Amino acid sequence: MKIGLMGGTFNPVHLAHLRIAEEARELCGLDRVVFIPAADPPHKPLAGEVSFSRRCEMVRLAIAGNPCFEMSDIEGQRPGKSYSIDTIAVFRRLHPQDGLFFIIGSDSFLEIGLWHRYAEIFRSCSLIVVERPGQPVRDPLAALPVAIRSEFSYNIALNRLEHDSGQQVHFLKGRPLDISSSKIRCLAAAGHSITYLVPPEVETYIKKQRIYSECP
Repeated sequence: MKIGLMGGTFNPVHLAHLRIAEEARELCGLDRVVFIPAADPPHKPLAGEVSFSRRCEMVRLAIAGNPCFEMSDIEGQRPGKSYSIDTIAVFRRLHPQDGLFFIIGSDSFLEIGLWHRYAEIFRSCSLIVVERPGQPVRDPLAALPVAIRSEFSYNIALNRLEHDSGQQVHFLKGRPLDISSSKIRCLAAAGHSITYLVPPEVETYIKKQRIYSECP
């Protein structure tokens, strides 16, 4: 089985997240994609202090009805920062025979050298790097941290990096939607419509719970 792991604050989850997951699923033939809300993100503070449980509920509402999507609250089950390598390690223990694919945006890939134990990520699973608006990966090898660059080769025909461990880094261009959670939060705080930016069930939940009353 091939399992995609897609982390993020999902504050809130929106249609671009869902489209990214679907395109990644199709690109690598994933059997399922697991959305993993971050409990305590290590790279930046959580805007608006929206609770982990509320962000999980928005993801549940967003993916309901898609048998290929599921949500895991695994990062809320342990204390401390929500480091990706720790989450990947848990899924590796739970699914030792399955292929794991970590889905990240091109902006994150270009800064992955700043991540906690980043070198272990490339040995633990394959990656699917989704191009974000204005953040193309023009030279995949050059984009890698210098310390691990020699561990990779670039397959031009398949447009992917191949690691010495056998894991791979796939690049998904697709048609990135220019939707951001920060823009949605500000629209909601100003009383503007967020229709067609988030799933209808998520929009209803945000309004009923009055989650984004201010734009952080």
